[in-house]
Amino acid sequence: MRNADSTTVAPDVLQSIARLTALQVPGVYALVAHGVGRRSDQGVRVKIDGLLVEMDLYLVLDKDVNLRQVSREVQAAVTRAIAEMVGMRPGRINIHIEDIHYPETS
Repeated sequence: MRNADSTTVAPDVLQSIARLTALQVPGVYALVAHGVGRRSDQGVRVKIDGLLVEMDLYLVLDKDVNLRQVSREVQAAVTRAIAEMVGMRPGRINIHIEDIHYPETS
């Protein structure tokens, strides 16, 4: 009997997918590292339990955007990316709005 083949995905890969996906959503200015640790979390914390992936994203949003709408769009985009790109099951995708970006005026 042949063992089933498997593929593993490193948490850093999931972080990158979530970060790049979130940055593509209109109204997201940046992600910010959160917490203390040896490595930067790049604004995304990942928890993996088998095939279930849960994430916390720490965002800086542009001024004059609907915070709830942008948050929901980020959640939907990241959920879709995780499911489609790596075939894992997205769980909670928590959004933390850390700041609002106000461009400097000259």
